[in-house]
Amino acid sequence: MKNIFKSTLVVFSFFILFSCEGEKEASNDQPASPESGSKPYPLETCLVSGKKLGSMGDPYLIVHEGQEIKFCCDACEPTFKKDPAKFLAELDDQ
Repeated sequence: MKNIFKSTLVVFSFFILFSCEGEKEASNDQPASPESGSKPYPLETCLVSGKKLGSMGDPYLIVHEGQEIKFCCDACEPTFKKDPAKFLAELDDQ
């Protein structure tokens, strides 16, 4: 009985882990790909927090109006979306 419970728990954990990843991708403006024709992100830092990209794991990438935007983590995206013009102006200044 304990083995069945453990096996079931492992299977459900697997599905939960991969379903969360799917939600993360779905929240992006557009999927970023070389075929999308988007302008590459020129900075080595997060546009919102200023932290070095990769310091918190893989950078979180979206494409906003044809421009790739990279964040240090997915928690920075909502801040960007509150006032994208402000952050895009900062990107243009760089």
